[in-house]
Amino acid sequence: MNINIRNEEPKDYRSVEEIAREAFWNLYFPGCHEHFVIHKMRDHKDFIRDLAFVVEVDDQIVGGIFYTHSKIVSEKNKEYKTISFGPVFISPEFHRKGLGKELITHSIEVAKKMGYRAILILGYPYHYEPYGFLGGKRYNISMADEKYYKGLLILPLYEGALDNVSGHAVFSDVFDVKDEDADEFDKSFMPKEKKYQASQDEYEMTISLLDEQ
Repeated sequence: MNINIRNEEPKDYRSVEEIAREAFWNLYFPGCHEHFVIHKMRDHKDFIRDLAFVVEVDDQIVGGIFYTHSKIVSEKNKEYKTISFGPVFISPEFHRKGLGKELITHSIEVAKKMGYRAILILGYPYHYEPYGFLGGKRYNISMADEKYYKGLLILPLYEGALDNVSGHAVFSDVFDVKDEDADEFDKSFMPKEKKYQASQDEYEMTISLLDEQ
């Protein structure tokens, strides 16, 4: 298996959207928005083109990762620039081959070299703790409602990056999607059935879990 990670190019756009759609369909709710978010993201002010990567197996794209600008806002409204990744995905037929790990690790190393302060993400702790992510409460960083959720995860990119930093996380508004806009975009893809599956309940439970340790 010949694996290659490279920056996304315009010729990849449709293939990447199709793979993202397959990876996320019915995962968090019936249908998905991720392929539409990626489509919007490429023209958004928060998009970081140099951190948009695809992973290929034998010259075939099988996954991708996308970064946007985010920030931490202190109680006194001081802003600290950070970055965030998501969506990140691997085609379902290539799961459990270590490709996601290679993709995430590669992107983190590039982000470090580019001098960014920290990465903020929303996700499952068990997915991202192996990369060094810890809950926002560890760094005195909450969501906008001033609550600490287990799904808010943070990775400083250099020693002391978050010393004397506290506040709440603010993510790009590119993730604010209207259902009708996503549904309209989805019409250009092959029809797929929207339905319930158990992972949707797990997701709803995880995003509401407070970090009370």
